[in-house]
Amino acid sequence: MTTSIDHRIAEELGVGAEQVTAAVRLLDDGATVPFVARYRKEATGALDDTQLRTLEQRLRYLRELEQRRSTILEEIRKQGKLDDELHARISAADTKARLEDLYLPYRPKRRTKAQAAREAGLEPLAETLLTDPHQDPHVLAEKYVDADKGVADAAAALTGARSILVERFSEDGDLIGQLRETAWRRGRITSTAREGAETGSSKFADYFDFTEALDTLPSHRVLALFRGEKEGVLELSLDPEPEHEPDRGPGEYENTIAARFGIRDEGRPADAWLRETVRWAWRTRIMVHIDIDLRGRLRQHAEDEAVRVFASNLRDLLLAAPAGPLPTIGLDPGYRAGVKVAVVDGTGKLVETATIHPHEPRRRWDEAVATLERLVERHDVRLVAVGNGTASRETDDLAAQVTRSHRNVTRVSVSESGASVYSASAYASRELPEVDVSLRGAVSIARRLQDPLAELVKIDPKSIGVGQYQHDVSESKLSHSLDAVVEDCVNAVGVDVNTASAPLLSRVSGINAGLAENIVEHRDTHGPFRSRRALKEVSRLGPKAFEQCAGFLRVTHGENPLDASSVHPESYPVVHRIAESAGGSVTELIGNTELLRGLRPDDFADESFGVPTVTDILSELEKPGRDPRPEFRTARFAEDVHSLEDLRPGMVLEGVVTNVAAFGAFVDVGVHQDGLVHVSAMSKSFVRDPREVVKPGEVVRVKVRDVEVERKRISLTLRLEDEVSPSGEQSPGTRAAETSGGARSRRGGSSDGGGPKGSGRSRRGGNRGDNAEGSLAAALRQAGYGTD
Repeated sequence: MTTSIDHRIAEELGVGAEQVTAAVRLLDDGATVPFVARYRKEATGALDDTQLRTLEQRLRYLRELEQRRSTILEEIRKQGKLDDELHARISAADTKARLEDLYLPYRPKRRTKAQAAREAGLEPLAETLLTDPHQDPHVLAEKYVDADKGVADAAAALTGARSILVERFSEDGDLIGQLRETAWRRGRITSTAREGAETGSSKFADYFDFTEALDTLPSHRVLALFRGEKEGVLELSLDPEPEHEPDRGPGEYENTIAARFGIRDEGRPADAWLRETVRWAWRTRIMVHIDIDLRGRLRQHAEDEAVRVFASNLRDLLLAAPAGPLPTIGLDPGYRAGVKVAVVDGTGKLVETATIHPHEPRRRWDEAVATLERLVERHDVRLVAVGNGTASRETDDLAAQVTRSHRNVTRVSVSESGASVYSASAYASRELPEVDVSLRGAVSIARRLQDPLAELVKIDPKSIGVGQYQHDVSESKLSHSLDAVVEDCVNAVGVDVNTASAPLLSRVSGINAGLAENIVEHRDTHGPFRSRRALKEVSRLGPKAFEQCAGFLRVTHGENPLDASSVHPESYPVVHRIAESAGGSVTELIGNTELLRGLRPDDFADESFGVPTVTDILSELEKPGRDPRPEFRTARFAEDVHSLEDLRPGMVLEGVVTNVAAFGAFVDVGVHQDGLVHVSAMSKSFVRDPREVVKPGEVVRVKVRDVEVERKRISLTLRLEDEVSPSGEQSPGTRAAETSGGARSRRGGSSDGGGPKGSGRSRRGGNRGDNAEGSLAAALRQAGYGTD
């Protein structure tokens, strides 16, 4: 089956089967996706990391499918019911759902009414009525009355016959598959409030009277509906045939079942009984089965989309521009407990801490300013990182006063999501054993400005705060996806082996947590590594691990200049051949753009290193160890805007994208609440995915469309040319197709980034539009979805 799997994946990816086979062989042999994507291009035909991740996911699914197929075939074979036709149909099944449909009649089950009826000898009765409707059911049934077999009268015989046919109808795999797809295309989900919920659960108010088509329901609404049902607030029902009125006779589904088994209403004696049997099969068995299947499909699709959104946002956040190795002050804002202050040097080492109380209730503003200025001067600070949680804007004003008197210092608002998780972690206790838990957050805030990737890898990805409904999705699915993102990001950037923390090293290709600790221990004991070759001296770092990790680990200012690049040690002979051809040394070759661009990769390719590898080597030699992340840039908050009350429709502000969901992007404009740029306000043209327009961490210019101070809602637009009236209404022609507005509280950090939102068709007031923003804000602020 391996060959068929390889060919199927190749067709799905649009690549050659030999490419897939080579990639599968490498992955099975223990190679990681980053290693295969970067250093085995000749083998895979240059499959990139995105293709390889898809390949890896599909390989896992299809292997599970094959395993299940084998189990099913063996089970049916044991029953003595596996003929050639059934074997062929099962072998051709291309999804798990299709496999289970075919397995329905053979699945071991508890004793059923149909089985009891067969044992009572009623199967001939059922078969006769189905194949010869001219027979009178009651007359024919009299022949099967047998008190000894539990058949007391004709009515009991017909009940047993009906049970047999109902089971046959409901276990027809082809029929169930057809009805399921019809229900998916035409069905709708409806939600209503459970008794008493309307007064106590306003966070789900948009779903108290709600309905929408199954195949258009977006993932965040699916997960919101299921959460509302789980919490006992909402009553959900799936209607596969919303346009059908029962009093008008059989619907499409009953007619499909009848047609499948040749049942027609021609006025024959058994026709009415057979139509009632069809109705009974649909209402009591098949519809229930399809309801369960559709719920599973809704959840599966919603989870897949939620994981995709989280993974995309996480990738953008991890690959955000680093401010660089500059002395930095981290400020973790707070009121009563004060603002926690941590100063780290250019390497991220903690050098001093303090606690200041510039805000209510103590209001020691001047004292706080003096403390910060003293720290700036003492440690030659160049950056001030202000956490964006509670009291962030007031603390930003404090930092602004300091930077006005120290022009070479830049202040930056930094997301503090997950900082508290890091503070209380076992790793933080080992890394900062003498530092109070309350101060560790400030250290993390400072370091994540210097290098977001290096600091955020210390935190469980699920706690970083760029997902939607992450607590409602499969834990294993989410973890696997997020771990893959972190691995790809870390290896894309590369890691300095002499400064990296153990958590960062553990994300490098071929290095697990134990090996990462061994590297750090070796470094602490023997001093910095002088070459990649020295890594072989680390305990338990064998040839396989070295092969996988060496190209992603950097040794700067070491014995070999190539050790600071992404050129793999196995390719060093190629570089030496290139240098010899150019008539110089490797050192003279590095950075010589004019010379390197004049070389032809074909001239240096051989059986071991093909043109793709040589091309990568030449590109890397131009700018060895280049960082793929963008250039660092900061947002400038408006000096006269501090709170929602200061906002006015029409204002153009600079802000930072904090999160991106399926329905829009949240932007921090410095007023404690993230405003929402609805997807309909992102561009004049249609936007399918908000991530096509903006990414977390990106600095953007937005216009205020509307502000609702009491409800703490901010509606923003990226379309700066839009005209808005003082009331927040857009001018004709620019009004968004869907409603917008709202904000999410950043207090405490949000780990969901999403909440219930109403859309589709409200049975109270017609089409509501999306109204994503208010529900999302309510979910995060009122229900605490961001903190569970």
